[in-house]
Amino acid sequence: MDSPTPIALLTFFAVVLCWIVFTGIFLFRKRPPKEQEAKRDRLSLLGIFLQMFAYFLVWFQPPRKPFLPPVAGLSDGLEIALAALTIAIAAGSVWLAASALRTLGKQWAIAARLVEGHKLITNGPYQHVRNPIYTAMLGLLIATGLAMHHWMALIVAIVPFAVGLVIRVRSEEKLLLAAFGKEFEDYAGRVPAVLPGIF
Repeated sequence: MDSPTPIALLTFFAVVLCWIVFTGIFLFRKRPPKEQEAKRDRLSLLGIFLQMFAYFLVWFQPPRKPFLPPVAGLSDGLEIALAALTIAIAAGSVWLAASALRTLGKQWAIAARLVEGHKLITNGPYQHVRNPIYTAMLGLLIATGLAMHHWMALIVAIVPFAVGLVIRVRSEEKLLLAAFGKEFEDYAGRVPAVLPGIF
């Protein structure tokens, strides 16, 4: 059985570190005074479940399968390039999530909701995509699948993740449209939801 290459191990541990930082950003953020919740859409919880299932698929290590198996036909140069791309996606995703959370402030929540005095945020990373935290989550999913060398699992995981993503985006946008009307319509018309040119 082939052992993982040093580059594969470095990439894996770099992605794990990015996950630790990503989680810490949310767990240890400065919490503002609790705001009165105005409205919540519970359907977004289904989207969260689907996205967590997608993460499970790319992290799960199948029994009797080698850990970080070498990628067939990949030269040293290509392995280094893939490692650099994977780490860049993971690190960029963490930076994007941190920037979005800092910009969003007290209005951030796991499930779709509005708080009293909710404002439509369109600055910072929100001027490029309407849901930069979801963009970051997608980036971490892809980086994890690449780092684990779980190509088929990554392809399969994209499906429930994408369904969960659409559910969460639609849930939040329903609340924002009801609250901000044409202001949100104009914003949504010029800024993509998650991925420029795709969605």
